[in-house]
Amino acid sequence: MKDTLTHKGFIGSVHFSAEDKVFHGKIEGINDLVAFEGNSVDELVKAFYEAVDDYLDLCKEAKKAPLKSYKGSFNVRVSPDVHGRAIAKAKQLGISLNKLVQTAIEHEVDDKHCYTFKAKQSL
Repeated sequence: MKDTLTHKGFIGSVHFSAEDKVFHGKIEGINDLVAFEGNSVDELVKAFYEAVDDYLDLCKEAKKAPLKSYKGSFNVRVSPDVHGRAIAKAKQLGISLNKLVQTAIEHEVDDKHCYTFKAKQSL
């Protein structure tokens, strides 16, 4: 199941409120809060597209970059076993743990290889 929408390179989260009986979401990966909603899937998709287009127009008017800037570092939590095996693998390869993790992430987010994670999830 996919709980996101994409439009012009932007990702929108998708949620449903049973209490309010409405679909809603927000544009992810930006420094601002831009939300959208709809009473049906079609309304939600249309509202997302309009939200992205409006956000791009506002950014252009304000002369600011629309995408969130990332600092390039984050914490990852794994089991002690995986941590130990990763350190051992990095040592075998003669690289740092950071380089091993960076290479693994680059491999998974590369469009050519992204299927590997999806395929493993469905097993």
